[in-house]
Amino acid sequence: MSLVAAPAHLSTAAADFEQLFQARLHWSADTDAAIEQRVADILADVQARGDAAVLEYTARFDALQAADMRALELTQAELKAAFDSIPAKQRSALEAAARRVRSYHEAQKKASGESWSYRDEEGTLLGQKVTPLDRVGIYVPGGKAAYPSSVLMNAIPAHVAGVGEIIMVVPTPRGEKNALVLAAAYVAGVSRAFTIGGAQAVAALAYGTATIPAVDKITGPGNAYVAAAKRRVFGKVGIDMIAGPSEILVLADGSTPPDWVAMDLFSQAEHDELAQSILLCPDAAYIAQVQASIDRLLPEMPRAEIIAKSLTGRGALIHTRNMEEACAISNRIAPEHLEVSSTDPHRWEPLLKHAGAIFLGAYTSESLGDYCAGPNHVLPTSGTARFSSPLGVYDFQKRSSLIEVSEAGAQKLGVVAAELAYGEGLQGHARAAEMRLK
Repeated sequence: MSLVAAPAHLSTAAADFEQLFQARLHWSADTDAAIEQRVADILADVQARGDAAVLEYTARFDALQAADMRALELTQAELKAAFDSIPAKQRSALEAAARRVRSYHEAQKKASGESWSYRDEEGTLLGQKVTPLDRVGIYVPGGKAAYPSSVLMNAIPAHVAGVGEIIMVVPTPRGEKNALVLAAAYVAGVSRAFTIGGAQAVAALAYGTATIPAVDKITGPGNAYVAAAKRRVFGKVGIDMIAGPSEILVLADGSTPPDWVAMDLFSQAEHDELAQSILLCPDAAYIAQVQASIDRLLPEMPRAEIIAKSLTGRGALIHTRNMEEACAISNRIAPEHLEVSSTDPHRWEPLLKHAGAIFLGAYTSESLGDYCAGPNHVLPTSGTARFSSPLGVYDFQKRSSLIEVSEAGAQKLGVVAAELAYGEGLQGHARAAEMRLK
């Protein structure tokens, strides 16, 4: 049976463009009610029974039997053994990627992650103290696919931020461990690692058990059960984000080989059927060339069936009036990954306000950012790039305000504070400030 990838062909000049465009973008982040209830039950059970519940769910969902939690913890020796066991080319690639990710996040920390303070004219000190979180948990997907790159992208910025302890959880169905994931944990400096996953792993990290210490924040992607669990434990712990399906948007001026653009669209479509790949281009003939490349290249892809379903169900090739309009539509979409496939990408970059990551120029494929360019690949999805940012060092730090009021400063500030406090009917606040007045 031949597969057909039929992304919607839209034109901004068409009368029904807005209606078709909105229908193509629509994706509901609502979790199935049955999943929500099941997750609630698992969280409550792990909170009540700790390790025993985690062992039970791991046996049930991952077909991994263990007598106690010690059997599910990966030792540092095992992580190093996994690193030593993988091919030399994989070791070199892993180390090269880790170096670039670390360098980028060290630069990020220097730019925005330092404490600061100053004194005003009365000698009052005001400032901000930046401190790392004590302990974080990183969730690494397992099962259908293994993602060593997710280990690097979550653990390294936490390490650079100065987090004291990094706890990794990764499901290993039937006990099948991925050596590259374990090797990545070794390279990234993970403190402790457990072969558990799902809502039970999120619960263990949030509430703590006799074996797994409670963390301050949980980061990393997962399935619908993991997302629902992270949403429910938020407030008890911090979370990075609730991730939706992966997305790529390509702004093309028609100068890039169409095969390159078709493959870039495939790179996200192959994740799952709900992933979204969109092309915006003012050249109708070029759009037709990209569609021809899609048709020709699709049969070569090992995940052709997933790609076809993704492109047909959620993909779009949109003909725009010009590149300026393409940039405006891109801002409305606020994509996770945004490629500016143009001979002069810096001409268009100032017009682009909302995107998780912006990839400039024909040679900057999104896949380079996924693995080894340096910036983090954990990015906001489903339009949330309008108000949120990539995972970074700042996600593993917190800020405390510093205030040291001098005696002279108390005379000036006390009058202001007392006046406002009386206005709010809070006499205790007012009197506390007034007692320090001469």
